[in-house]
Amino acid sequence: MNRPSSRPLLTASSLALMLALTPALAQQPAAPEGAAEAQPLTAPESPAHQQQVMPESFADLVEQVSPAVVNITTTSTVSTPLVRGPQLPEGSPFSDLFREFGFPGFPPGEGNPFERGPQREQRSNALGSGFVVSADGLIVTNNHVIEGADEIEVEFFSGRQLPAKVIGKDEKTDIAVLKVESADALPFVKFGDSDVARVGDWVLALGNPLGQGFSASTGIVSARNRALSGTYDDFIQTDAAINRGNSGGPLFNMDGEVIGVNTAILSPNGGSIGIGFSMASNVVSKVVQQLEEFGETRRGWLGVKIQPVTDDIAESLGLSEVRGAMVTDVPAGPAADAGMKAGDVITRFDGGEVEDPRDLVRRVADAPVGEAVDVVVQRDGEAVEMKVTLGRRELAEGAGGRTEGAPQSADEVMGMTLTELTPEIAAELGVGDMQGLVVQSVDPSGPAADKGLAVGDVITEAGQQPVVTQVDLEARIKEARDAGRKSILVMVRRAGEPRFVALPVE
Repeated sequence: MNRPSSRPLLTASSLALMLALTPALAQQPAAPEGAAEAQPLTAPESPAHQQQVMPESFADLVEQVSPAVVNITTTSTVSTPLVRGPQLPEGSPFSDLFREFGFPGFPPGEGNPFERGPQREQRSNALGSGFVVSADGLIVTNNHVIEGADEIEVEFFSGRQLPAKVIGKDEKTDIAVLKVESADALPFVKFGDSDVARVGDWVLALGNPLGQGFSASTGIVSARNRALSGTYDDFIQTDAAINRGNSGGPLFNMDGEVIGVNTAILSPNGGSIGIGFSMASNVVSKVVQQLEEFGETRRGWLGVKIQPVTDDIAESLGLSEVRGAMVTDVPAGPAADAGMKAGDVITRFDGGEVEDPRDLVRRVADAPVGEAVDVVVQRDGEAVEMKVTLGRRELAEGAGGRTEGAPQSADEVMGMTLTELTPEIAAELGVGDMQGLVVQSVDPSGPAADKGLAVGDVITEAGQQPVVTQVDLEARIKEARDAGRKSILVMVRRAGEPRFVALPVE
């Protein structure tokens, strides 16, 4: 994945879009007698789903929004070593060799050209894009555009240049907010609702590609809700040409509203191949609001570890739908204080339906810190309502009785050999005073292997009840069978990290 920051000149070839109507190449076969005649697929006629018509020109839109789009130049100081010979990597065996015997023209020891010497400071420039979101000079761009910059200069479409300072930045969404001072009100653009953008909608990208200055490109929304690598990723994918230097620039809808911030491209050669990613405006606008108000982000924190609900897990719990986020662990925090438990499935949060873990993470992040929100979980086949007073994620990220006896002999169940977890085995696995059954071997053709279990995994729960001995596990399996279940939900901990797995009991 490439971040489209500035690079030297590349020549781009122009593309012409041609629309043509072609006659049918062959007649459709006749429908069987008595059968309904097949109909072609047509676009809906509802006003809510009116088709966008390709404009004759994007010139009016470009003219409308371009005064608020800026080029960003950053200057930073980098240090490079003053050397008189080639550099060797740290730990290279040749470093000791030349240190001891010297190098032709240099005596051993201090004169060795491979030794690190004085540092030379150099000025480095980088280019990116951004856009103005308020008349008093707030500018949005990517964090990676201004990261490490000593000086930031903003150039407007008119050619006017102003120095900028950083108001705040967020590495998790790669968003930064800058501020310029101007005696006159600046032209600005507004955020639109990225959630209403549909695949196939026309979009316009503006920015400073490859350091060539102001440039416009058009395309469509290729996909939505793309995730790349971040916790809060919600990218709009587009085929509008986005290149290095477009980073931080806006992606507009046809109403002149910003629905995305151009952030990354997928490319084997560093240039646009029609796969670009813009962080959705509904994520960006909330980050910008917090950075403007606090100079930092303040995201909600629930305090749980979660995993997706699979078909098997839904069946084992008797859930009617495969949706929600399953809780695998509840450390000390807001959720624990509210009574949430491992095995709960969170189905509603703050009045909204939870589709999957990613949806829950986004909803929690957007929720207000320090306020109680309504949460609904599915537990033992029933909906349980609770109020959770959310903590602050940034602070949480910065913070940082067993009955002894002879172990039960190993036995095989569900395609794996299990034995009771003793203090000695727990010490070897580094799992502390955990209780449960440890996996000693796995049948490669058995159901446990199909679900990804491995030697050293520890089963601590089955059927949402603790298991310490083989008898406990067998009792839970029998209960699942008696209830007509095809599978049983077990909690598996690997290196201390929990996850739920549904194992077949038939």
